[in-house]
Amino acid sequence: MTLQEIIKSLDDLSIENKTFLLNLLKSQLSQNKEKEEIKSFNPDGENFREMTLRFRERMEREGIEFTDEDFANLRDRSPGKEIEM
Repeated sequence: MTLQEIIKSLDDLSIENKTFLLNLLKSQLSQNKEKEEIKSFNPDGENFREMTLRFRERMEREGIEFTDEDFANLRDRSPGKEIEM
């Protein structure tokens, strides 16, 4: 059954069943969110390499890319804070 078919079949459900389904979906989403938060949490046992690999996986999954242009003119070339003598 495709997602479109599932969505169309919702019209045939009673209000009680729609409410039950909505609560079930909320519960599932909440559990998935908690799992993702636990997964993304940095426990003390995770080392730099593991964090870097996880960061790279997430960057790839979300399609984020850095280029040299992102870092162009990033450096502050001012001489620093002016000092009064």
